[in-house]
Amino acid sequence: MKFTILAILLLWFSPVFSAPTDTLTSTQSLSSNQTLISATGKFELGFFTQQNPKKYYLGIWYKDIPSDNVYVWVGNRDAPSLSDSCTLKFDDQGNLVISDDQSHIRWQINGSTAKNPVLQLLDSGNLVIREAGDTGSGGYLWQSFDHPTDTLIPGQKLGWNLKTGLDRFLTSWAGPDDPGTGNYSFKMDYHGDPEIYMRYGDRIIYRSGPWVGQRFSGVPEMATGNNGFNFTFYRGPDEVYYTFELPPGGEVKSRLLVTFDGYLSRFTWVPNTRQWTRYWYARADDCDTYRVCGPYTVCNTSGFFDCQCPQGFEPKNPQDWDLRDGSSGCVRKTELDCGKDGFLKLVNMKLPESTTAFVDEGLNLNQCRDMCKRNCSCTAYANLNVVQGVGNGCVYWTDNLTDMRDYVQGGQDLYIRLAASDLGSQGSGIGSDSAKKIVMGIGIAIASIVLLAGIIALIILRRKKAQTLFRRRLGETRASRAGTTERSQEILISGQIISSKRDYSGETNNLEDVELPIFDLYTMAVATNNFDDATKLGQGGFGRVYKGVLPDGQEIAVKRLSKESGQGVEEFKNEVRLIAKLQHRNLVRLLGCCVEMDEKMLIYEYLKNRSLDAFLFHDERKSLLNWQTRFNIICGIARGLLYLHQDSRYRIVHRDMKASNILLDGEMNPKISDFGMARIFGGDQTEGNTRRVVGTYGYMAPEYAMDGLFSVKSDVFSFGVLVLEIISGTKNRGFYNSDHELHLLGYSWKLWKEGKGTEILDKVMGDSYSVHEVLRCLQVGLLCVQERAEDRPTMASVVLMLGSESASLPQPRLPGFCMGWNPTETDSSSSKQDESFTVNQVTVTMLNAR
Repeated sequence: MKFTILAILLLWFSPVFSAPTDTLTSTQSLSSNQTLISATGKFELGFFTQQNPKKYYLGIWYKDIPSDNVYVWVGNRDAPSLSDSCTLKFDDQGNLVISDDQSHIRWQINGSTAKNPVLQLLDSGNLVIREAGDTGSGGYLWQSFDHPTDTLIPGQKLGWNLKTGLDRFLTSWAGPDDPGTGNYSFKMDYHGDPEIYMRYGDRIIYRSGPWVGQRFSGVPEMATGNNGFNFTFYRGPDEVYYTFELPPGGEVKSRLLVTFDGYLSRFTWVPNTRQWTRYWYARADDCDTYRVCGPYTVCNTSGFFDCQCPQGFEPKNPQDWDLRDGSSGCVRKTELDCGKDGFLKLVNMKLPESTTAFVDEGLNLNQCRDMCKRNCSCTAYANLNVVQGVGNGCVYWTDNLTDMRDYVQGGQDLYIRLAASDLGSQGSGIGSDSAKKIVMGIGIAIASIVLLAGIIALIILRRKKAQTLFRRRLGETRASRAGTTERSQEILISGQIISSKRDYSGETNNLEDVELPIFDLYTMAVATNNFDDATKLGQGGFGRVYKGVLPDGQEIAVKRLSKESGQGVEEFKNEVRLIAKLQHRNLVRLLGCCVEMDEKMLIYEYLKNRSLDAFLFHDERKSLLNWQTRFNIICGIARGLLYLHQDSRYRIVHRDMKASNILLDGEMNPKISDFGMARIFGGDQTEGNTRRVVGTYGYMAPEYAMDGLFSVKSDVFSFGVLVLEIISGTKNRGFYNSDHELHLLGYSWKLWKEGKGTEILDKVMGDSYSVHEVLRCLQVGLLCVQERAEDRPTMASVVLMLGSESASLPQPRLPGFCMGWNPTETDSSSSKQDESFTVNQVTVTMLNAR
C-alpha cells in the first residue's frame, strides 16, 4: 500500500509524463519512448529510428493509420541523435531543444519569446509553440507548417509570406531511409504569374505552370477526378501560397510528397483499401521535363517526335530537328508587323513559363487581346483564370514562349501572336481546334478511308522528305571527295562494284517504321575510304567500327556488322529502334543507319577518345585518367543508366554494360553505347526471363547467368563491376591477386571489410585523390554487386549516394561472382576481339572472401 502511494506521488510530480497528451510544457520532457498525440488521435509526435547504426529523428506521423511509417514532418532531419537517451524539452531560455544528455544539444528552435512556452500537436498535424494559456488566438510563436520537409498535408501552405520573407517549400529526403535534406526541392516563384518549380540542386527539372482557376496549368488532373478536394491558390499583397483541404467526412487522407528520387506525387488513403494510392504524379512523361523542347515549340507525346512547331513556325535548326533534337526550338516563318498581326488560338495547352509575364485581374479576354495587340512586344495572351468554363483576368507574355505542351483534354486556350499571312495560311497549327479534332479522332477511331489515306500519305511524305534531305546533304560533294576519275562513280565493296547511281532504297529490311535517316552504302564507303583498315577504330564480335567523314565535314563512327556477328537482323533493328528514341547527354547519339544488299551499319556521332577500356586497361594511357576524371565518368554512367531505367519514355535494361561499351567525348564525358542486347520493359514489368543469355563474362549478375533472369538490378550489378574496375584500373575478368584466390569483386570486398579500401585504388594516381570520394565509390560499387538482386540499390539511389557527401550508406553484403576468368588477359590494346557473346550454359560460383 505504501509502495503504491509512493509510486503515484512520484508519477504526479515527475517532470516526465507517461500518459498520452498533446502538449509539452516548459517543465516536462519527451524521451525516445514517449509521444504526443493530437486531441482526437489523428497525429502523433515522437522519435523514430532510421538506418543502421540507429539514428533518432523527431517526427510526426499518422496515429490512426497503424504501422504506416509515413512521416509528414521531421524536425532534426540533418542532426539526428545517435543515442536512445535523447530527449525533447525547453531549455532555460525557452528554446525547444533535442539533447543526448544534459550538455550535448543536437538540435534546437531559437528565438522563442514566450515566458512560459508550451509545445502542442494540433489535430491538423501542425506542431506549434505558444504561450501557456493562449489556446485560441492562433498567434503561434513557431509552427512546423512554416518549416515543411518533404510533405504537404491539408491546411499547410506552400509558398511565400511576403511580409516576413518566409518561404515555405518542400525538400526531398536524401534517400529512401535517410530523412536528411535531399537534392530535390519544390518551390514557388511568386513573380509574374506565380508557379512552382521542381529543382535538382539549382537546376529546374519541372514546373507546375501558373494557377488558372481550379488547378495549375500543367496539372489538368486537378480539375478532373478530384473526389471533393478543395484546391486553393491565394495571391495577395502579403502572401502567395497554395494549399488544399480534404473532402467532408474525414474518411479520406491525402498528402503531396517530393520523393527522394525526384518525383512529385499525390497519395490518398482510402479506408476501405487500407493503403496509400498514388493517383497523380509529375514528371510522368518526357513532356513533363522542363524545356525539353526549345522556344515556341509545343511538346506532344502522341507523335513519334515530342517537339512540334505551331502553325506559322518552323524548326530553327532543321538538321537537329530531323535527328529528333528539338532543343533549339522553332522560329517564325514571317516577321511580325505590329499593326497587322493576328493571333493563333491553341487549345488544351499548358501555358508558357509565366514568372516574367504580366498580370491584370481586371481585364476580360477581349480587353486582354486589345492590350496585347497594342504592345508590339507582346507574344501571347490568355485568361488568368477559367472556372467552370468562364474565363476572367488577363495574363500576357512579352518574351519567348517556353516549356509549352498540349493535352488531349484539360488544358487552356492560348493565343499566340502571328503574322497575318501565316494566320491565313492553309492547314492547321499544333494545338489549334482543327488539329485537336484530328488528334482526338485518330485516338478514338479512324473516322474514314479518306482520313486513313491522308495519314498514310503524310507518313510516307515525311519519310521521303527526311531521306531526300539527308541524301542531298551527303551527296552534294561526292565527286569532289572521290576524285574526277571513273572510280568516283564506282567503288569495290566485298567483291561487288557499288555505283553512286544505283538505287537501293527498297532494301531496308523492314526498317520503315524506325523513321531514322537512311544512309546509302556508297556514301558510307566514300566516308571511310572504302572501309580502309587505316580508318578502323576497333572491332569485336559484332564486327568493326570505322571512322568516317561525311561530305559536309562531319566526323562519324560507322559500326559495320559482320556476317558472322552474334547480332543479327533482329538485334540490329532493336538497337536502331531503341537508340533512335533516346536522348541523353550520357548516351551515344545515333545519326542514322544503312541497310543495303547484305550490309547492316549503324552511324553514330564520332567520339574523339573512343572507349573507356582503351584508357582504363592500357598501361600508358591509364595515367590520363586522374581521380576527378574517373569520378566524373562514374557519375555520368550512373546518370545515363538512371535515364534508361526510369527517366526515358521506356524502361530499358541494357544487358551488356562494360568498359568497352562506354565511349568518351573530347572532354572525357562518358556515353553509354551498344544497345543491341537491350530490352524494353512495359507497364509495371520489373524483370524478364530468357533462355538466351547474352552479355560478357565478368559483368553478368548471378541470377542472369544462372537462370536467365534480367532486370534493372542486373544492370546495377554490371555497373558495380564497372565502378570497381574504374577505381582499380583492373579488369574483373582477368584480375588475380597475389594468392590467386579472389576476383576483383572479392578482393575489393575483403579490403573493405579490413578497413583497407584505398589499397584497391589504381597506383598510377599517386596521392592525388579524395579519400572520402574513393571510399564512397568503393562502397557504392560493392552495394551494386551484392549477390541478391533485391539487396542492390536502384540507379536512382546510386545517383543520390554518389552526389551526396553527407548521405549515410548501408554496409554491403557478400558480392556474387560469375566464373570464367583468364589471368593472362590484362591489356585491351591487344588484337583480341571484344568478348560479348551468347552464353547458354554458364557455371556460376559464389566465393566467400577470406
